[in-house]
Amino acid sequence: MSEPGSLLRSLSGRSTARNFHSHVINEIGAGVISGRYAIGSVLPNDAELMVDFEVSRTVLREALKTLEAKGLLEARPKVGTKVSQRNRWNLYDPQVLAWHLEAPADEEFLTGMQEVRRALEPLAAGQAAKRRSADQIRLMLYWIRQMETSLSSAQNFVLADFELHRIIADAAHNPFLRALYGVIELSHAFAYQRLVRQPDEEALLPFLDKHRALVTRIEYGDEAGARDAMLDTIAHDCAMALLL
Repeated sequence: MSEPGSLLRSLSGRSTARNFHSHVINEIGAGVISGRYAIGSVLPNDAELMVDFEVSRTVLREALKTLEAKGLLEARPKVGTKVSQRNRWNLYDPQVLAWHLEAPADEEFLTGMQEVRRALEPLAAGQAAKRRSADQIRLMLYWIRQMETSLSSAQNFVLADFELHRIIADAAHNPFLRALYGVIELSHAFAYQRLVRQPDEEALLPFLDKHRALVTRIEYGDEAGARDAMLDTIAHDCAMALLL
């Protein structure tokens, strides 16, 4: 299971150490999402995959079971392991979402991700304005300060932005809204990846301004204002993602 924020930390291009098990999961999972392993196709047999990945049968089988649990693969008796239909993929799984970042652009997927954010995150912001605690407000202000002091480091800036959204989801006190973490992180990765690789402090200022306004509305207990401010931040994220 990937940790929250790990996708955003990878935007700088620094590779992270992987064990054999996670390497196989990542390579096959990313291959399914990218289309290298086509939907409905049967994977090479175990012997071939063991040679390709230089792993034992035990490591391979555990990796394949993990991918089955994510809905990407299905084992068929006398057939082998098939790539599942897209409607079986668990799109709330952070790893499944993360593999879409490097895959060919999929307009339906991107549109759906944006629609989910526009439908649910404003709800979270409105609920946070009503239910947030004093400690949660302090945390939101802390992450705003982190954004302010990270204008020269887009990597740190986007991590602070993401943590702010996590606190807002927590402050809504709705466990189903917390399930959006992976969707929010991937959306941030699409919005910020160009700025992480090609730093531009001026381009970060609108992100900061919109998040300041959002936290102010939540702090004042303005439910309608918080919802509108969240919609504004999401619209800006989507616009930046379209520039890629």
